[in-house]
Amino acid sequence: MENRFSNFVAPLACISSLCAAWAWWSGWASGLEAFGFSTGAICVWLVVRQSSWNFPIGLLNVSAYFFVFFHSQLYADAFLQVIYFLLGVIGWWMWSKGGVNHSLPVTRASVSELAWVLSLSLVATVFIARFLYGWTGTTAIWDALTTSISLGSQWLLNRKKLENWMGWILVDTIYVPLYMYKGLYLTSFLYSIFLVMAILGYLNWRAELKSKSIPTNG
Repeated sequence: MENRFSNFVAPLACISSLCAAWAWWSGWASGLEAFGFSTGAICVWLVVRQSSWNFPIGLLNVSAYFFVFFHSQLYADAFLQVIYFLLGVIGWWMWSKGGVNHSLPVTRASVSELAWVLSLSLVATVFIARFLYGWTGTTAIWDALTTSISLGSQWLLNRKKLENWMGWILVDTIYVPLYMYKGLYLTSFLYSIFLVMAILGYLNWRAELKSKSIPTNG
């Protein structure tokens, strides 16, 4: 569904791709980081438009960022890309085969599902932080927190729940200063754009829910 919110997302994706090309050409970023930057922006744009093509683009994106994050010693984020790859394959199938007429509709998550996702995210944060502390030191808790929330958000995205955008908004808010601290300035800039796109994505999906009066489904 097209509305006034989705109209702002395509220009952001184009600007992001141009910035990535310029950063690579000028030597500010590696080819892999620039590729991840560009495919990430395109992927979010496709998610906002509810296109299942976001998944194959997303698989290319996480493959590139696995190497970027591993080289930067963001080991939880590198491992997260592996999980993203698997969840992306699952999500691609769910979006293509689920729902009526093999098209999964946007719905709201039930209170019980949100409580389940939040609880698992908190537990995962504690265990991942303890595991990472010896490697990443002071960033371990933030690395673990963003990893856990991202996994929960990806699960909600796979089920096309509106609330997935809330998780991405929170994660992107943390990622912007975290990647800047790690020296990944291009990626930090990308996630600031992701933050704006996530807000627009939430508004876009919410507008569709209101227009179609789709009831909550757990």
